[in-house]
Amino acid sequence: MANVAVIGAQWGDEGKGKVVDWLASRADIVVRFQGGHNAGHTLVVGNETYKLSLLPSGVVRGKLGIIGNGVVLDPQALLSEIQKVTAQGLKVGPENLRIAENVPLILPLHPALDRARETARGQDKIGTTGRGIGPAYEDKVGRRSIRLCDLAEPETLSAKLDELLLHHNSLLRGLGAPEFSKKDLLDGLLALAPKLLPYADTVWERLDEARATGKRVLFEGAQAVMLDVDHGTYPYVTSSNTVAGNAAGGAGVGPDAIGFVLGIAKAYTTRVGSGPFPSELHDETGKLLGERGREFGTVTGRPRRCGWFDACMVRQAVKVGGIQGLVLTKLDVLDGLPELKICTGYRINGEVVKRLPAAFRAQAAAEPIYETMQGWSGSTRGARSYAELPAEAVKYVRRIEELVEAPIVLLSTSPERDDTIMMRDPFAG
Repeated sequence: MANVAVIGAQWGDEGKGKVVDWLASRADIVVRFQGGHNAGHTLVVGNETYKLSLLPSGVVRGKLGIIGNGVVLDPQALLSEIQKVTAQGLKVGPENLRIAENVPLILPLHPALDRARETARGQDKIGTTGRGIGPAYEDKVGRRSIRLCDLAEPETLSAKLDELLLHHNSLLRGLGAPEFSKKDLLDGLLALAPKLLPYADTVWERLDEARATGKRVLFEGAQAVMLDVDHGTYPYVTSSNTVAGNAAGGAGVGPDAIGFVLGIAKAYTTRVGSGPFPSELHDETGKLLGERGREFGTVTGRPRRCGWFDACMVRQAVKVGGIQGLVLTKLDVLDGLPELKICTGYRINGEVVKRLPAAFRAQAAAEPIYETMQGWSGSTRGARSYAELPAEAVKYVRRIEELVEAPIVLLSTSPERDDTIMMRDPFAG
């Protein structure tokens, strides 16, 4: 049986939580390989709803969860999340949660810098969550990160804080924001050390052992391909690589260990925050999609922008993200709409193109080219086989497959985990 990597195929919020939860029940280990607590997965299990930002979804199913080195970890956010899910009846401890010893930490100065920069941008805000993800990744590539393993070496920690503060206080001072003291940061980190170090692990070694013993590993991505720092709608992107190729580097395995790459896409399109969105709807239909789909960010609570399914964009995500099969979610949100549209390309300055270009102004100028399809009057909600779907819904799904050049292997018809139509088992490879 193959391992599986799950990534978003749009701008995030595609319903990965439900899909990962469904797959996690059949996996042995679930690995989070990038991002931070700026991403969120909502899992509905019976009468309980879990909102996770850092914890791998497998912990809800009693599986081993691993936070890989590709993540940037906010210690306080993690401990708060553990406390929250513990109050909901879950057991989370070092026995079922391991964290890469080389994971970079988000310190209080990171969100402070994040927010100060957004304020300074004024009308040109990127739309970050203000949680310090970007500045933490900057420190990682700048070779000045405080990592989890540093908490075990107070002298190392003290020396690295000197370098970190030299950099960050200069920036904060220039932005007119309060500076940070070394003593406060050092005392805070030393107090956190005994709470965090029991989770530290040589993750690459543990995953190598899992592979040798034939265990199934699920690699869980955050955000989505079109938010990838290289391949997304830059600069309106996240600060990490969200494509499946990063599952290897962000977990500490070889690329051949990733297995089947599963992309998640809604039956329409949403986006949180700023940035280009060619198929966005500003009319009553867009409002209806948002209301029916309960389109609010898991982490931020911000309302999501809504629009028609953009097949051109998803095809691009399939190609650069390495997606071998798609999960189409929230098909039921389209129930009852008399007419549906699919974006099949863009018109940019009079030219028709079949890809979203990299250039900033070209992206902003992209106008959608639509193909219109007949909607359906029947209900798809809760369907668990193709036979239960209206004929027009089946045609819509098949047309999406043709346009994005990838098969739809799973179809989700409600937030409930078992309301899923499976055409192919991802774990079968």
